Amino acid sequence: MSRWISDEPGEEAALLEALGIASIDELYADVPKKARIGRMGLPPGRDEPEVVAEVDRMLERNKPYSHFANFLGGRIAARYVPAAIDAILTRSEFYTAYTPYQPEASQGMLRALFEFQSLWVEMTGLDVANASLYDGATAAGEALLFCRRLHEGHRFLVPASLPWEEKSVLHNYASGPGLTVEEIPYDPRTGRLDLEFIRHAVSTKDVFGVLADLPNGFGHLDEGIPDLKSMIGDVPLVVSADPLALSVLEPPGSFGADVVVGEGQGFGIAPSYGGPLLGLFACRKEHVRSAPGRIVGATLDAEGQRAFALTLVTREQHIRRSRATSNICTNESLMALAFLVYGSVKGPRGLAELQSSLAEKARTLASALGGIDGLSAPRFDSPYLSEFTIELGRGTARDFLDRLRRRRVLGGHALADPRPGASPEPERILVSATDGVGEKEIQRYAKAARAAIGSSGGAA
Repeated sequence: MSRWISDEPGEEAALLEALGIASIDELYADVPKKARIGRMGLPPGRDEPEVVAEVDRMLERNKPYSHFANFLGGRIAARYVPAAIDAILTRSEFYTAYTPYQPEASQGMLRALFEFQSLWVEMTGLDVANASLYDGATAAGEALLFCRRLHEGHRFLVPASLPWEEKSVLHNYASGPGLTVEEIPYDPRTGRLDLEFIRHAVSTKDVFGVLADLPNGFGHLDEGIPDLKSMIGDVPLVVSADPLALSVLEPPGSFGADVVVGEGQGFGIAPSYGGPLLGLFACRKEHVRSAPGRIVGATLDAEGQRAFALTLVTREQHIRRSRATSNICTNESLMALAFLVYGSVKGPRGLAELQSSLAEKARTLASALGGIDGLSAPRFDSPYLSEFTIELGRGTARDFLDRLRRRRVLGGHALADPRPGASPEPERILVSATDGVGEKEIQRYAKAARAAIGSSGGAA
């Protein structure tokens, strides 16, 4: 790397002297200690050929998910990506574009983003959408700050069943302004939100927002969500929704949601090592100036022709930092285009048919797993679409999934927070029906699960 990063003796000392400081640590003195990660433990540098050879050896250990019976899902879906999407995305005018800083030279991308916004507005039943955010978790984090701009209070309520990764992001967003993210308990039988808890919390007048997910973190549909807005009154309601589920469900805007966020990866984006992802955000028109990111609008040019422009750009790069609604400085333009093309290729009927097909597979899978001794499938007694939660009566989720992998089955996601110090959770796994599975793969899962449960012995 010495071609790019100088490391001659004395250069660091000269740099520190020019800066007027005594050490590299002093350079980062303004960064709070709790935010620092310390030394990364990397080995000494190597020559480029050695690095390439080592990376090649590491890559040889990779196994693509297509080599397995794949039941992974959650916020990152493995769905077939039509060839039309890459054919459009890899056109040079899109593939080489970064972000439209010069709108007069970016009419094609601006129009694509306008149509993307229009699609998300149609799916959510709200008035306006932005030009995308980084991912679904940061969209939820931006929704938290959005709600605080609309309503006083210090507590933001989220489902206890929300994936731990998203709760972690929300806690990070809340930590700076000194806000609190509080978990809503769920019914142990159905997995539904505890509405009485919400009612009591809102009555304290210290709640500035409530988030509900659709489907929830267990993959199930909470039939109480449409009643939430009438219960919480002027407290903003955020719904984190799966775009595919919205092809068969009522749009959240119809039952009072003030904000709808989501993860758009499942629409035309392959699950490549967990990314890239796509954050979706829509809100009501009266709150648009509190929305994060950028919004593309349609107008007329000097000759009366339809044209597109960045109508609102409430981010730090464009306006004073104290007035910015977000420090996110760009958007996922290429992924937003993939979302748009996927939705257009499928169309409303095609999306609904895909969701119905996956729901049918999920029921077949639940039936196959439900007859296995030591395994509860589905764990919760409530409706679900293409995902549901199973619970192990013995053994651990990690060991169970490892045994499945050895039998070439990707059996789902363990739901427990794996970080040190996290509260112990039941051994639950989110299982998803995906595009690539059929009766053969479902039976392979059932056979592998029966063997994996049996080999766990009598462990608790």
